[in-house]
Amino acid sequence: MCGIVGILGSEGVADKLVDALKRLEYRGYDSAGVATIVDGKILRRRAEGKLRNLELALEREPLAGAIGIGHTRWATHGAPTERNAHPHATDQVAVVHNGIIENFLDLRELVKSGGAELETDTDTEVVAHLITQALQAGKTPRDAVADTLHRLKGAFSFAIIFKGEEDLMIGARRGSPLAVGHGDGAMYLGSDAIALAPFTDRVTYLEDGDWVVLTRTSFEIFDESNLPVTRPEHTSAATAVQVDKGNYRHFMQKEIYEQPEVIGHTLSRYLNLNKLCTTLPKGTSVDFAALDRLVISACGTAFYAGLIGKYWFEKYARIPVDIDIASEFRYREMPVKAGDLALFISQSGETADTLASLRYCKQQGMRIGAVVNVPESTIAREADVVFPTVAGAEIGVASTKAFTCQLSVLASLAIHAGRARGVLSAEREAELVRMLGEVPAYAVKALKVEKDLEKLSQPLSKSNHALYLGRGTNFPLAMEGALKLKEISYIHAEGYAAGELKHGPIALIDESMPVIVVAPHDEIFEKTVSNVQEVAARGGRVILITDARGAAEAGINAWKTIVMPDVPEIAAPIIHAIPVQLLAYHTAVFMGTDVDQPRNLAKSVTVE
Repeated sequence: MCGIVGILGSEGVADKLVDALKRLEYRGYDSAGVATIVDGKILRRRAEGKLRNLELALEREPLAGAIGIGHTRWATHGAPTERNAHPHATDQVAVVHNGIIENFLDLRELVKSGGAELETDTDTEVVAHLITQALQAGKTPRDAVADTLHRLKGAFSFAIIFKGEEDLMIGARRGSPLAVGHGDGAMYLGSDAIALAPFTDRVTYLEDGDWVVLTRTSFEIFDESNLPVTRPEHTSAATAVQVDKGNYRHFMQKEIYEQPEVIGHTLSRYLNLNKLCTTLPKGTSVDFAALDRLVISACGTAFYAGLIGKYWFEKYARIPVDIDIASEFRYREMPVKAGDLALFISQSGETADTLASLRYCKQQGMRIGAVVNVPESTIAREADVVFPTVAGAEIGVASTKAFTCQLSVLASLAIHAGRARGVLSAEREAELVRMLGEVPAYAVKALKVEKDLEKLSQPLSKSNHALYLGRGTNFPLAMEGALKLKEISYIHAEGYAAGELKHGPIALIDESMPVIVVAPHDEIFEKTVSNVQEVAARGGRVILITDARGAAEAGINAWKTIVMPDVPEIAAPIIHAIPVQLLAYHTAVFMGTDVDQPRNLAKSVTVE
């Protein structure tokens, strides 16, 4: 997801724009730029690649101006070049844009017929020309923007400045998030409150379809019908301290090591370890006993968390669960029942497909629950009930601590639902709560396998493909492990249910194929081992992730056995997520890839 920052200040803003954009680097980007107004004229500096390149451009050619907009771009339409970098501008207007304009080809022809000469391959440039042509027709800036917004199809957020207007900025959102920051004699726009934190903690979040007109001392918000509306002001919890890596080589490594702490913080919201029972966060209420079924939807890593949650809800609460990837769910018109609960999982709370699926379920009369890490996000605001994770800011694009915190919430909710539905006795609830309460301590022990996994990274990095296997809750974890390896090392990997091995994947097995097996000693351990023996018999290089008992009883000539602490079944997916994260991390480090910002990926996907 791209990043937007806008500043209406009292002194030069170019350096402040770049500093704010640095706080959004975790989203992923491939070019960056800023635009300011100097003596009434729009001036720009843009650069391909990282923000350091933009800083160098500004050192060579500084920009003055007390009003400006900045952007980090993740390429959608057009290659990641300086020419396609934002802001896009005419002599009348400059625009930065997150999202995708779906009808931009038709709009290109429209503005070209009006005399526009297009210089880039982007959809955003069309917006600048539409506004410009409206201005040339005699419209005011606010009317020109209002007219343009109604021509656009797709998801977007904008920050816009105008030639000759040194006390005016307009922002708009449809789908992609945008917030207004309130200062003293200054106003701000940002796609994330984190970007605005050095300037202000007073934030107003635009609702979907809103647009806003800013001066240094005022703001007016309009809805998609151009009617003035009032939105509440919040005190943002985003920290004004720049997030750093501390003593770790990468944010991802730091975030892997933060898991014992953040899992503990998250579980403390849902478990009463004194009374050994589950509890829901204050203001949160769900009648699980009244549910006929549960619907879960999410994308990427959050979807795999949901799949593990499905196992838990069905086992511990006997609630039938329907789950689908949000990008599929939103279009297949799944039949749902009004009054049942739909649960949506998202680290950012802004994932476009997940949000669209949420809105579909809401229209059908379902109650909406959200498992999110950002309580101020759109998904959180539109949900009926929010189940927060307490992972803190996750900077690495490949999710680690957000995933295990999502699992911690889902496990807690499944136990709570089981007790509410009479499936679990008070004694069994107490036993499970005690087990979950020990997860942070187990996580500390799990991190001690890092050196063993680091040694595996060099030979694993020479592979072109890898296979991950698991059964039960370890099947979604196998898919998550494969995703992690793909995301940051660029090695092709697939996750399979171990029982499916004979139905196709076994054809891939040879002496060059690493096969990572997640198999703690549980009730289906023997079944998994029998599948793994078939791999070993065909020369596959087995990396077995198990516990001490599993290592002793497997009877497999494994390439490497990673011995994890013995943990209860309900805790196993949370704890065994750690070695698959570390294996991917060290393989990527050895290969020299950009671990925290892997190519082509964004932290928060706010377009389809």
